[in-house]
Amino acid sequence: MSISNRFSQQTEEKSSLNWKKLIKLEQLPELIKESHKIPVVLFKHSISCGLSAMVKYQLEEEWNFKAKDLSFYYLDLINHRDVSNKIAEEFDIIHQSPQLIVLHQGKAISNTSHYAIGVGWLREQLQNV
Repeated sequence: MSISNRFSQQTEEKSSLNWKKLIKLEQLPELIKESHKIPVVLFKHSISCGLSAMVKYQLEEEWNFKAKDLSFYYLDLINHRDVSNKIAEEFDIIHQSPQLIVLHQGKAISNTSHYAIGVGWLREQLQNV
């Protein structure tokens, strides 16, 4: 078993903690509306990418946010590329993977990708909302 497969298996088991799955276009207006109440965080994950799997694993290991503080969505962009494309278009963000996007007041206020993704980065972004 490769290391990326091992990470993928481990993180699939843990991903149900407090992450909501983003699987259809019809959810996007709901996310935008929700972002007016609390910050919404989107994690775009490629299930076929070892780096994406490691970033996801790291997020899960370091995760210390409460559900009342933010709403966190997980997007499997391989199986839901249409949703990923719509996010890029709707929020004028270049598609990357893995990618973390913070929504607040209906707008993407910040995003990062690859090795820059982490709980520390996310906490910094949330300080001003």
